[in-house]
Amino acid sequence: MTDPSAGPDSPKIEADSIVLDAKGLRALAHPVRVQLVGLLRKYGPSTATRLAERLGVNSGTASYHLRQLGAAGFVEEDTERGNARERWWRSLHQMTELNDPELAEREPEAALAYLQSVAATYTLRTQRAVNELQTMPRAWRDTFDMSDWALRLTPEEAAALRQELGTVVDRYRRDTPEAAAKAPEGTERVAVITHLLPELDTPAASAHPSSPQKATGTETS
Repeated sequence: MTDPSAGPDSPKIEADSIVLDAKGLRALAHPVRVQLVGLLRKYGPSTATRLAERLGVNSGTASYHLRQLGAAGFVEEDTERGNARERWWRSLHQMTELNDPELAEREPEAALAYLQSVAATYTLRTQRAVNELQTMPRAWRDTFDMSDWALRLTPEEAAALRQELGTVVDRYRRDTPEAAAKAPEGTERVAVITHLLPELDTPAASAHPSSPQKATGTETS
C-alpha cells in the first residue's frame, strides 16, 4: 500500500520510498501529518507558514507536526533555503509503503488512524479535481475518470489483481523532480488513486442482479 535512521524501530528506505514500521506508522497516525508529507512531495520544499495556509491550520500546529515528522525520518529541514527567521522543510521520499501484513495487528489503533487519514486525503484530492474540472483544458478534461467495477474474486485473485494494476502503473513516468525536468513538453502531474475494497457483507447470489449504471465516465454497481 502506498504514501531515517537505521534500526529495528525506524522506517526503512528503499530507493525513493519509505517502508512503514511501527515507529513510522505511529508518526503518521494523524491526518495533518499525512497531508503535510503529501504537500511537500507534490509541491516541493516549503515553510510551516505556507503549508499551514494550504491546510487551514495555524503555523504553530504545522510547525509542531513537521518537527514530529522530522524526528520520524519523513522530512528534514532544508538548510539551503532556510534562514534565522524562517525554516524550510522538504520531504525525504516520494512514496510511503505499508507492506508488513503483521504491522496492523501489532499497531491496530495507529494503523486504523493512518488508513482513515489516507482515505480522507484521497477524498479531498478527488473533490478538488472535480471542482476544477470545468476550468481544465479540454484535452485534460477528457482524461478524467472515476470508475468502479464489482468483481467476485478469491483472496488470491484479488492479490493478483492488485499486483497487475501496480505493474501497469509502473510502466509510466513517475512524477519526481528529476523526471519532471526531463519530461516531454505538455506533461502534467496525474494522480492515479486505486482502491481494492473487500465487501464481505455482500450476498453470494442475487435473484435479480442489478445492471451497472454509467454516468459521465463513471461506472457504479
